[in-house]
Amino acid sequence: MKIRISWPAGHVTATLDDTPTATTLLAALPIQATAHTWGEEVYFDTGLAPALETDARQVVEPGTVAFWTEGNALALPYGPTPISRGDESRLASPCNVLGRIDGDPRALATVRGGDAIHVQKV
Repeated sequence: MKIRISWPAGHVTATLDDTPTATTLLAALPIQATAHTWGEEVYFDTGLAPALETDARQVVEPGTVAFWTEGNALALPYGPTPISRGDESRLASPCNVLGRIDGDPRALATVRGGDAIHVQKV
């Protein structure tokens, strides 16, 4: 299952795993939202409210596609956040892991707070 995430300065594709939250996200696409940044993470509200899954994690690899259930948001870390220890990607709280960005997740560095974000199936 692939999705495309685009913003004014670029886009990435991501491959999603077969998880309950990924299925919920795919069923809701396309989504349009406003980007927020937090250190080297992009996140945006999806309007969805899935439950926290049993394998939710707070520390993930850069390029992980995660769902922050406390904020109803997709979280896309590409490097350290303000609460990271060292170079890790530490999310605000445990998040559902949905998949990975295809290619270099540092492309997300061109997202600016307030950018329009579009998520669609590929």
